[in-house]
Amino acid sequence: MDGELFPRERTEIAPGAVHVPDWLGPGRQRELLAACRDWARPPAGLRTVRTPGGGTMTARQVCLGLHWYPYGYARTAVDGDGAPVKPMPGRLAELGREAVAAAYGHPPPPGACEPPDADPYRYAPPDAPPEADTDWCADPYAYDIALINFYDGDSRMGMHRDAEEKSAAPVVSLSLGDTCVFRFGNTASRGRPYQDVRLRSGDLFVFGGPARLAYHGVPKVLPGTAPPWLGLTGRLNITLRVGGLGTGPD
Repeated sequence: MDGELFPRERTEIAPGAVHVPDWLGPGRQRELLAACRDWARPPAGLRTVRTPGGGTMTARQVCLGLHWYPYGYARTAVDGDGAPVKPMPGRLAELGREAVAAAYGHPPPPGACEPPDADPYRYAPPDAPPEADTDWCADPYAYDIALINFYDGDSRMGMHRDAEEKSAAPVVSLSLGDTCVFRFGNTASRGRPYQDVRLRSGDLFVFGGPARLAYHGVPKVLPGTAPPWLGLTGRLNITLRVGGLGTGPD
């Protein structure tokens, strides 16, 4: 928020869980919003997620890279129109790596995340011999899945864990639009202890290490709090993950 008395600062909410306020500037927010609108169009576009018990999630979702459904991943929108999932854009994967560096203060080794032409999903440190079979950046830096959730004013997200991935890489969460109350809990249960954090448009939240499997949710969205210049009614949350599922590109 412009002109506030005390600017918000980077905060470690729990070991491995870091909130970086205002990480995305207005230009990047507008670019991401325009991209999200494109990704939300069919085929394999924005959908309502249905739970195994017959309920529906109030936040609607579109996926990139792999399609998440309760509780697994697929290459097609198996609980939507059945179309192949849209690919994970390289610029979004790079944004995930930048986010981890911003949250934890350490980027990947210089040159380590520059893929050789033969295989864009295989990485090696720059001093590795040519025959080295080193998947250097697949964990934690090769972000290959994005879940984009759209919340209107009445949407919520119950306490849950992001546990369908085989990688322990940090989860990267980016917020656009309306402010929300983000509840970040513990790894043992959906109950207390937890902390409520207000995530505004442009905020970054990263959780990994001992916090990677912590329960978290969104109990409230605050309608009308999006910056007017963004042109978004509601909230978009872009969650970036490393699957570690051995799927690679088609």
